[in-house]
Order: sequence, then C-alpha cells, then structure tokens
Amino acid sequence: MTTTTAEGVGFRSRRGPILIALMLATGLVAIDSTIVATAVPSIVDDVGGFTSFPWLFSAYLLAQAVSVPVYAKLSDVVGRKPIILSGIGLFLLGSILCGVAWSMPALIAFRVLQGLGAGAVQPVAITIAGDIYTLTERAKVQGYLASVWAVSSVVGPTLGGVFSSLGIWRGIFLVNIPLCLLAGWMLIRTFHEEVERAKHKVDYLGAGLLTMSLSLLILGALEGGQAWAWNSPVSIAVFAVGALLFAVFMLVERKAAEPVLPPWVVSRRLLGTTAMISFGVGAVMLGLTSYVPTFLEGALRTSPIFAGLALAALTIGWPISASQAGRFYLRIGFRRTALIGVTVTVIGTAVLALTAPAPNILVAAAGCFVVGLGLGLVATPSLIAAQSSVEWNERGVVTGTNLFARSIGSSIGVAVFGAVANAIYAGAPGGVADPQTIVSASAAVFLAVLVSAVLTVVAVVAMPGVDGTSAAPAAAAKASAAAKASAAAAQD
Repeated sequence: MTTTTAEGVGFRSRRGPILIALMLATGLVAIDSTIVATAVPSIVDDVGGFTSFPWLFSAYLLAQAVSVPVYAKLSDVVGRKPIILSGIGLFLLGSILCGVAWSMPALIAFRVLQGLGAGAVQPVAITIAGDIYTLTERAKVQGYLASVWAVSSVVGPTLGGVFSSLGIWRGIFLVNIPLCLLAGWMLIRTFHEEVERAKHKVDYLGAGLLTMSLSLLILGALEGGQAWAWNSPVSIAVFAVGALLFAVFMLVERKAAEPVLPPWVVSRRLLGTTAMISFGVGAVMLGLTSYVPTFLEGALRTSPIFAGLALAALTIGWPISASQAGRFYLRIGFRRTALIGVTVTVIGTAVLALTAPAPNILVAAAGCFVVGLGLGLVATPSLIAAQSSVEWNERGVVTGTNLFARSIGSSIGVAVFGAVANAIYAGAPGGVADPQTIVSASAAVFLAVLVSAVLTVVAVVAMPGVDGTSAAPAAAAKASAAAKASAAAAQD
C-alpha cells in the first residue's frame, strides 16, 4: 500500500493531517522517554521506593521492546489503524493510572501498561508513513518524525522540571491525556485503509514464547551488574531460561502457519544487515544519552539544564540529516549513504572519546551534534531500504524488527556501558562523588561507544548495494487505493 505519485509532504499537502497525527502519536512516546527522569526526586519523596525507582524506566523499556514484534505482525494481519489506536488507548490508560498511583510498585506496574502502548505506537506510525509516502518522500517524512524527538529532548526535561518544582509530579503523566485524545481523534478522522479481509491463524504460542524469552533476556541485560552480579546464579538462570525459550520459539516458528517473527526476516541479507545496523544505532544513541549528562554534570558541575541541552544537539542533528537523506540515497544508493553516515558517526564518537579527559561542554555538544548528523544518515536509509524491499503485508514485521533491533541494541549497550563505568567506580577511592573518577569512567564509556560505532561500519559494509531508485520493484510499483482514499479524506 504505497503511493507512487508525489503529492507533497508538508502539513498543507493532502496527506498533511495524517502526518500531523503520526507526529502527535510519536510525540507521546518521545516526550515520555525524557520527562520522567527529571521528576524522579519528587516521585520518591511522595510515594517512596527509592531503591526501586530504576524500574520506572526498566519496566517501561522492557514492555515496549518485547511487544514491538507482536504488534508489528498484527498490523500486517488486521491493518495499521486498529493497532495504533489500541496502542494509544493503552498508553492513555497507563498514563491515567500512573497519575493516580499510590505507591512505587503500583507506579511501576502502570508504567508497564504505558510501555505496552508505546510498543504499538512507534513502529506502526513509521509503518504507516512507509505505506502512504513514496520512496522519494520517505526520507523527508522520517525527518519530520525525527524532529519530534528533537523537540521532545528539550520540552520533556523542561516540563518534568516545572511539574517537579511545583510539587505536582503527577502532571507529567496526566499531560498525556489531551495528546492521546487528539492523536487518536485525528487518526480516526483522517487515516483510512483498505485491508484485504481473510481468515488468519494467530500465532499465540509463538507470541507467548517470544514475549517470555525476550523479557528474560532483556531483563538480564538491564539488571545485570545492578540488581545482581553478572556471574550470580540469578543472572545465569535468567539468561539460560531466556535463551532456552528463544530456541523453542525458533523451532515453533518453523512450523507456524503465520509466524509472528518469520525466519525470512533475518535470513534475507538486506533485512539481516539493516537489523544489525539498527542494533548499533541503538547502542550508540543510548550510550550517549545515558552518560553525556552524567559526564558534564559530574566533571564540570554543569547544571542539568545545560547538560541536557548539550545532549539535545544529538537529537537536533539527527532530523537535519534524516530529512536530506533522500537526496543522497536516490543518487548514490542506500548502502553508500549509510556508509557516509556511519563514517560521520565514528568521527563524532571519536571526538567525544578523545576529548573526554579534558571536559568541555561546547566540545561535547559539538561531538553529539556530529553523531546525530551521522545517525540520521545511517538509520533512515537502512530502515527505508528494508521497508522498500517488501510489500504491504510484510512491511509491518520488517519495520517492527528494525525498531526491535534498535531497542535490543539500547538495552545491551546500557548493560555493557554500565559494567564498564561501574568497574572504574568500584576501583576508585572517591567513587561516584569524585569528578576525576567520573571523567575516567565517562572516557571509558565513550571509547566503548566508539567501538560500537566502528562495529556498525562492518554491518553497513555487509549491506547489499541497493539502488535507491529501484529498491523494491514489486512494492514500489503497486499504488495504494487505500492511501489515496486517506489523502482524499484528509482533504475533505
């Protein structure tokens, strides 16, 4: 379901209302990922549970990550609209419950509900964009969607700080209510699709095994070295059971009539390599997101606001390059564009790693901006190449797999980088309170991020050389009656 005639991409175009709705939906997930962190002290003061507050993030990320492949498959079966609306509904319910939570365990449980909603919203929004825009237009659309994250990186922490300072931390969740209602209403009104109705056999066993196995594996990565030692019996058991369940899942999928994660998703060279690229993007992105503010605040005693703005340079650079990526891959192909992007990413991470021993907020911001420029030229072409290689009934799974790989990269990256930093903290007399120790730990993390960027180069080199003008001869040749109907409805 892909339009083949350009009708414009901006807000005033026929599909503009749909784009606005997708940006609003994406904004729910983007703001939530940044707004909670600044309100943690206020939350703990009110409901307690200081030792459990990291689960506010871990539980959310875990629920989001494990649900993405399931929602992605369902969107290929029943259509995009019911899945994204269900996701918005779950996110709305989770936000309301978080806003009235009476204890830390209750708040964590409701964050899981939010994560389950986010797991549907983000991948399906990107899939819809892939359905209704042409190959030429998609990079610019990805720039619009990426700009939501750039704005959220500034608005989220600011709102969180305001609500916290006013003593009304519950507002950080209740503010989602009007956004959810507006996004849902606009999608209902403007986005219409025609889905071929057929009897489908839902892979319940596969979905259950995938969810349980990934939950354990991601849990082990997130909590290893934190809640328990890496070599502890608990850690070994979590990884062992998770790996066993995943092995059983792979066997089940071979025989399933409509597998939730088809084997071809990783067996096709283009899809396998773009998933590995997305894995690397996730590791680099969250590695910097997690440690740049800590580095600047601890080493330079910079205020959280300025540290956050330095990091925001990363999410500002990303949409700038993402919006221009189409001009590159239409001329030189997806692989060469991604190679340029990953090279820029390596340069940016190298700047951060080499200058870490002599902290400077402007240099750190510049390094983050360069990394953002590079990631925009890596993530966008690789995702669009994967989407364009399949038709409508496979695009949801492909998009979901790509974003799921990014989530796994983020989870494992945080675990590895955390282990690196903790090893240095544990061996230093001053621990986390010593600025020089913070500098040493951050420098080691930035070096590890640089290694992740270099390894991503390998995945990009292994990516098949696909011409951006002919990436999907079958998919791009088929016009979408439903997408055109959506555009007409939006104009009416």
